[in-house]
Amino acid sequence: MRILITGGAGFIGSHIAERFLKEGWAVRIMDSLQPRVHPEGVPKHLPREAEFIRGDVTKHSDWERALDGVDVVSHQAAYQDYVPDYGQFSATNVVGTALLFEVLAARKFPVRRVVVASSQAVYGEGQYSCPQHGRMVASPRRQKDLDNSLWEVTCPQCGMPTTTLLLEEPYADPLSPYGTSKYAQEITALKLARLLSISCVALRYSITQGPRQSLFNQYSGIARIFTLRLLQDKAPVAFEDGLLQRDYIHVQDVVEANWLVTHDDRAVGHAFNVGSGKPTTVIDYAQRLARKLGKSIEPVTPGIYRQGDARHSVSSIDKLKQLGWRPRRSLDEILEDFLAWVRGLDDIERYFSDAHQQLVAMNVLRGGRAN
Repeated sequence: MRILITGGAGFIGSHIAERFLKEGWAVRIMDSLQPRVHPEGVPKHLPREAEFIRGDVTKHSDWERALDGVDVVSHQAAYQDYVPDYGQFSATNVVGTALLFEVLAARKFPVRRVVVASSQAVYGEGQYSCPQHGRMVASPRRQKDLDNSLWEVTCPQCGMPTTTLLLEEPYADPLSPYGTSKYAQEITALKLARLLSISCVALRYSITQGPRQSLFNQYSGIARIFTLRLLQDKAPVAFEDGLLQRDYIHVQDVVEANWLVTHDDRAVGHAFNVGSGKPTTVIDYAQRLARKLGKSIEPVTPGIYRQGDARHSVSSIDKLKQLGWRPRRSLDEILEDFLAWVRGLDDIERYFSDAHQQLVAMNVLRGGRAN
């Protein structure tokens, strides 16, 4: 059996490649080696046993070359950033996926299954419950409320406080350009697959962490930014009041979800959350990370917010658990494995760009003392 992994030189894709190689599969990787993520070219962690094609998912000819002789496609490639590259989000994440199915249809390649990497970002502001009006899909928080440090989601009908709910698959409502493109990608993949009688599954990842997260890429987020600040004896900067709830999942648990849905026919035609199902506040995350690094540095909360952020995002994982999957690794294991990898890197100082100030310059961070 041969699997094509797009974005296979990256964080999640390279771990998926190792898992399938371990099981005796032939692995082909297609990756564009985007300079923001791979400024040094082909990464050292790329498995030597894998076949590598430098290719772009927005190019018809690259898809034709990569899909020849493939049984399964693991479509992990994506464009993600905070910059307003709206056209690029759609071109890579949506059009690139449509091209995959266009080539499969035109060339009649006998691909047995396509697994598409989606994101928790498809849920936007999230799902909440009002004591009076019940369950609701929250509208984006108003900028004037955020500017006045009114962080929590309230009921749009009565204005009363709400209770955050675990994110369930039927209630997608993306907020950011990235989240919108990933939801459109899901729909494109699942609908075209059904049209062409190809088995397809979408996986909505929560915040995936572990070894090989790019320390160059702004979008790699809290693990990268907080770790690099703490290594410089600087306080992590928590957005809003630091009480935002997030859902962290170990990359190896994501790999096992991919392995499962590649083989389980019950998954076909569905989108599944892949997360821990457990809330962690940003302050708690920062404090745990500091302890792991042996630092007695508390996070600071200057009252700034990141435009487009949801207040709370924690996924329900009941649907995927029904197929037998479980997250096996704790947040402590996530942090320990990530930091072990960071400690093994050469010349760590070269990653010490000020991500916070770069986000300020892009007008992504607002309110409070953003500067």
